[in-house]
Amino acid sequence: MNFPELRQFFVTLLIGTAGALIAMAIGFPAPYLIGPALAVTFAGLAGLRLGVPLLVRNACFVIIGISMGSTVTPEIFVAARTWPLSFVMVFVAIVILLFSAAWVLQRLFRYDRTTALLAASPGHLGYVLSLAAEMRCDLRAVSISQSVRVLALTISVPLIVEFFDLADTDVIVLPDAMSMPILVVMLIVSAGFGLLFQRWKFPAALLLGGVFVSISTHITGSVSGTVPNWLLIPIYVLLGSLIGSRFSGLSFADLRLAIVSGLVVTVVVMALAGGIAVIVSYFANVPLDAALIAFSPGGLETMAAMAVMLHADPTYVGAHHVLRLMFLSVLMPLVIGRDARLK
Repeated sequence: MNFPELRQFFVTLLIGTAGALIAMAIGFPAPYLIGPALAVTFAGLAGLRLGVPLLVRNACFVIIGISMGSTVTPEIFVAARTWPLSFVMVFVAIVILLFSAAWVLQRLFRYDRTTALLAASPGHLGYVLSLAAEMRCDLRAVSISQSVRVLALTISVPLIVEFFDLADTDVIVLPDAMSMPILVVMLIVSAGFGLLFQRWKFPAALLLGGVFVSISTHITGSVSGTVPNWLLIPIYVLLGSLIGSRFSGLSFADLRLAIVSGLVVTVVVMALAGGIAVIVSYFANVPLDAALIAFSPGGLETMAAMAVMLHADPTYVGAHHVLRLMFLSVLMPLVIGRDARLK
């Protein structure tokens, strides 16, 4: 990183930290995510150039993955026998959310079919934007709509869980923090597997590297403990700041239509996802807060962090979001079709 990038990152971190402190003072749920996301978003729209370096972002994903995996115990696999129905509903939910949101964008906002489908994709932001760059579509509309969805879900899901008192009373009891030597080794090994998964083109590869190593070591009993709060809390602040930084350098005037369409679509998909989560919670005997986070079409890393912060089952949540990303990787090229590709 050169000096301007370091300065930009420092300002972003400062604004994100201030947002987290304000959210804590107000009493927001998940304040370390919501506060920075809102503060950095408004600062970016006000004209500040903000951003989180790629290296820092990747480190955040690895650490969140380790935190997710640290909750996995043999008892969880006993409970997993109720998940098959829930897994099937992931495929159903994706199809319903994708085509419902695309229909809204085409009918109400006059988006062309390709732009509407890409903007309506329920997640997999990096992959969707890569597809959009190769298609005949409005790349800015796709990017903004997807970013608005991630931001809105980051803010709304914890508020919904808190306001409607959806949190499961049988909260997951996290083990004590792992020792520093073990944490360092876990970070190194997890980063190595993350880079390997990245080479194999896995979605959310670095996060999955952390999840894989953490689950493997915790389920066998070779490692115990979770990521200490002194490290995890700053990671949440950085993740919230990263979400907000996607609006840096843009203005309200430039984004008015895309922001409105993004918000409308987010309301539609959130209502549909909430209804599906209620059905899954009832028939699969899954806590409603975990089902809501699992079926919310937000970013995998953000939803994973949210599951840990809200004491929902992070293994259940993570498994569903990984399945969603894998299905989207196959589904999106098929529904868009060859005629949308650039010649």
